[in-house]
Amino acid sequence: MNSWTRRDFTKTLVLAGATTALGAARAAGANDRVRLGCIGLGNRGDQVLDAFLKQPDMEVVAICDLSQAYLDFAARKIGGSPRQFKDYRQLLAMKEVDAVVIATPDHWHALQAIQACEAGKDVYVEKPLSLCVAEGRAMVEAVRKHSRVCQVGIHRRSSAVCREAAELVRQGALGKVTAARAFHIQNEWPTGIGNPPDADPPADLDWDAWLGPAPKRRYNKNRTFYRFRWFYDYSGGQVTNFGVHYVDFIQWALGAEAPASVAAMGLKAAGMKDNREIPDTLEAIWQYPGGTLVTFSQFNATAGQWSLRGCEIELRGTLGTLYLFGDGYEVVPDAIPEHEFPAMSPLTRQEDSRYRRDTKPRIEPRKVRGTSTSDTAPHARNFLDCVKSRATCNCDIETGHRSTSATLLANIALKTRSVLDWDARAERFPNHANANKLLSYRYRAPYQFPG
Repeated sequence: MNSWTRRDFTKTLVLAGATTALGAARAAGANDRVRLGCIGLGNRGDQVLDAFLKQPDMEVVAICDLSQAYLDFAARKIGGSPRQFKDYRQLLAMKEVDAVVIATPDHWHALQAIQACEAGKDVYVEKPLSLCVAEGRAMVEAVRKHSRVCQVGIHRRSSAVCREAAELVRQGALGKVTAARAFHIQNEWPTGIGNPPDADPPADLDWDAWLGPAPKRRYNKNRTFYRFRWFYDYSGGQVTNFGVHYVDFIQWALGAEAPASVAAMGLKAAGMKDNREIPDTLEAIWQYPGGTLVTFSQFNATAGQWSLRGCEIELRGTLGTLYLFGDGYEVVPDAIPEHEFPAMSPLTRQEDSRYRRDTKPRIEPRKVRGTSTSDTAPHARNFLDCVKSRATCNCDIETGHRSTSATLLANIALKTRSVLDWDARAERFPNHANANKLLSYRYRAPYQFPG
């Protein structure tokens, strides 16, 4: 850490944590306003701020970002006079802050969330939870050690539509689910994210502070703001960014917490001359205990809708298929013969009188539309309720860690070009020693890896 030593910061956290503990009863009161500090205000941070500003029983008392323009924009939106910081540690030291909202780039999540727990703050931390599996486990341990409320920003966990759809699947509405597919399709051809040269950072950007624990690199415009997602130093790409939403829903619907094995392949397929590290075209596949294959397709250089039905996720079972859209879901039953006979083509089925007579759907079709599954406001509402009641959030830290881990494993399989078995209890690969080395990474000095 640059301006403060670790010892100074720890002393401050001890004092702040004690003060927060003394005031915990006030924060838990049903009629009190929860006082928030927001760390990270660009792009997703701005969206999450909007979700919290819709809640009448909270007050944003402090904001933090490296960009003064983002700070000014957020302050105008919030109104009043929230304290402004460019060093998040100063925000964490405020006794007036009950809980923090962390929406910084992925490589900062672990340090900021763990230090928030040490400071006695409850935590809302954006997805993906961590940059590596070991960080995520350290975050789980910190939340438990300091008895904090934590919500991971996989906000579909607070969507009524998603909850209903997941419960249907768990109750057997589709029969045995044998396959699930999810999609992220965005055509970035022909220029991709561009290829700007390395340069000196802008005068108003503390580039070293932006890098934090990540490796020292020269400033490049594409390594900042949203485009950082195409560089492994700061992100796992769209597999962890969008994929974690979809994998989380699938695990929720299956009643599973982790895959048994994983493989992935990817490449820069379209010949775009940008400077991304992460493939523009990628397929990841997981096998889950009980016999379900799950795939995530990240196609950033193709045209067309997300799937044949334009859905985000589809779960295929022996009795029918569920399609999850951005604002609802649809269950489409299949016609199952009531007696056994040889497999036949669809045309032959139509011509066979026995099939027409003896075949009927065993589940009812269903089509449900509701509010957008991308709405973050219900997730913010659930977090504030849990801060007051001390209940477990809809996407608690363990759930967020498990879902994030599944997507991180896909990137490790891609990097090692391997089919990897996964021991979810030990959080290790029993069949690949080199892959285990990628479950963690070395922080840049003077930052210390948690745990």
